[in-house]
Amino acid sequence: MLNRRRFLKLSATALAAASAGCLSGKLPAEKKLPESKLPSENAWRFGIIADTQWEADDNGFNPASCAVEILNAVYAEFIKHNVEFAFHMGDMTDDGKDPFAVYNRATEKYDVYGPADAMGIVARYTQQLYNRGIGFFPLRGNHENSEICALEFRNFFPQTQNGIHNSTEAQRAAYAVFNPDAKRLPDIKRTSKPFSMGTNFSSPSDDLKGFSYSFDHKNVRFVIPDIFTLPDGTKRTIRSQQDWITDRLKTRETEHAIVLTHKGLLTQRNRDCIFGAETSKTTPGQDEFITSLSQNGVRYLICGHDHMYDRSHVYTHDGGSAKVTQIIAGSDSSKFYIPRVPSNDETYSEGRRQKLISQELFAISYIIVTVDGEHVTFDYYSSPCYTGDTIVNTPYLNFSRQDTFGYSLNGRNFLVPYGAEYSVTELTSAGGTTAKILGGINGNEGKDLSGRRFNVEVCTGFYPKDGATAGDILTLTGMDYTLGSGFTDIFTLSMTYDSGSPVLAGLNEKGQWQNAVDFSSGGVGQFIRGAWKPEYPLGTYGIDTSSKTVWAVINTNGFFAPVNF
Repeated sequence: MLNRRRFLKLSATALAAASAGCLSGKLPAEKKLPESKLPSENAWRFGIIADTQWEADDNGFNPASCAVEILNAVYAEFIKHNVEFAFHMGDMTDDGKDPFAVYNRATEKYDVYGPADAMGIVARYTQQLYNRGIGFFPLRGNHENSEICALEFRNFFPQTQNGIHNSTEAQRAAYAVFNPDAKRLPDIKRTSKPFSMGTNFSSPSDDLKGFSYSFDHKNVRFVIPDIFTLPDGTKRTIRSQQDWITDRLKTRETEHAIVLTHKGLLTQRNRDCIFGAETSKTTPGQDEFITSLSQNGVRYLICGHDHMYDRSHVYTHDGGSAKVTQIIAGSDSSKFYIPRVPSNDETYSEGRRQKLISQELFAISYIIVTVDGEHVTFDYYSSPCYTGDTIVNTPYLNFSRQDTFGYSLNGRNFLVPYGAEYSVTELTSAGGTTAKILGGINGNEGKDLSGRRFNVEVCTGFYPKDGATAGDILTLTGMDYTLGSGFTDIFTLSMTYDSGSPVLAGLNEKGQWQNAVDFSSGGVGQFIRGAWKPEYPLGTYGIDTSSKTVWAVINTNGFFAPVNF
């Protein structure tokens, strides 16, 4: 039996050949591993940054109650990930809706700001995105909920009306606002001209133009409804905008649609939602909104406001006729929230409207979304913040990927409760490749603070076969429920193949195919010629020529395919 270290040093080619019966006594010379380009060359990305309020005193690096240090750090990550644009989920500053004063610890005096200063500070440091041709689409939050802040939002971010980013007039104004920390923060020079990003812009009415807005980018339509105070002092409810929301979703010509709001549907800490002060069944409009999203192919509602990362299914009030996956984007501010006990779902809906999937508290974070044709993949990155519910200085930030999930138009997602078998997962591609999970049980014992179990959502889809594979390529994510681990429960994956004598392979970070068991943590590395049996341990893999299937006992996710080495 090969030990783990020796096993991983062997190439997939050598393993396959040795275990398939090359009995010459020597392993064959190592060959170049087959390669596939995934995601494809047409894939594109956008980023999501959550609330950037700075509630503490200004430490000399976070002016106008905006967490500029965190903003800059996340923007650097967006640049590294080569995003095409970024969404800000609202609450860009803590006090920006009215004139306010903040104590500056660096100068030991109070600084007085207005809403123009608050919006202008955000626009000024967003210049680093504009300089690289990266668009910026902000939302308003409850901390921008005033008439004057509405005017300044439009002034500094005209792109929400027409898609023109890096406006000369807006950025000139941004660099003119009061900034007592300018000497201590990076000086970002304006090195680019205005540019256009986004098409087919729409708003429900003239008074909502640039606040509630929708646009297309490549193969995705985005819909962003706003519920906060307008320049004339009025507000518009989601119900009053529902016809526009449904029309934008129903009439789109894009493959995908994503809806973004500052407040959520049913969050973990805040009782208020996009429909009002609470999410009870007496609050009208919720079921109509969820049903509209569900019927028009919207898988995800992305929101901020709750200052934590959380992913869950939220259902209509009957508990099942329609649902959407709600993603709370995290916190990029000086404060962090914890879930209520009992949960808002238990308080308002007897616990029937929400199924938890994933959650992280006390972390600074961002999300990268990759859109690749039929496939949409979310990667959640975070850096831990161990100081409790508030911080007064920005901690050292070391971001790492914690959660990966998504959906494919040609695949299916399977919600697996604790203790249930993953064998419910089975699907066949358009090209005829069938993928099944044959064994494995959801062992996620995690609960939230109110005692609710977390589920596992198995996310699947297919890429077409290429010259390196003997069948279509499975994308499998969502099973690694321990955040940041990259590993899953032990399960057996089986795939049919077209020809040859392949093994089940996984794709490494270099785009090379290796034996799928190479990527597992632990295991025996033993080849079996024949059908899988439940007693086979981690690291066992084989081929069943009678059913033309290859299989492997693994504990990781990724891209998988039958490959002839």
